[in-house]
Amino acid sequence: MKLSEMREKSVDELQSAIIDWKKQLLDARLQLSTHKLENTATISNTKKLIAQAKTIITEKGVQNA
Repeated sequence: MKLSEMREKSVDELQSAIIDWKKQLLDARLQLSTHKLENTATISNTKKLIAQAKTIITEKGVQNA
């Protein structure tokens, strides 16, 4: 998901996306530990998505305050 797409979503949608990404991150870490993960970049990309979504949630909170 691109940053511009994230900015169009509501806070609730972003929070549910964060939950989904955290589940994906857990799965990727488990696959990494069992040596079944083919693309290790998925871990850092998922962490980046979570951080971007949290930042946008914070920005929306500041704008509404």
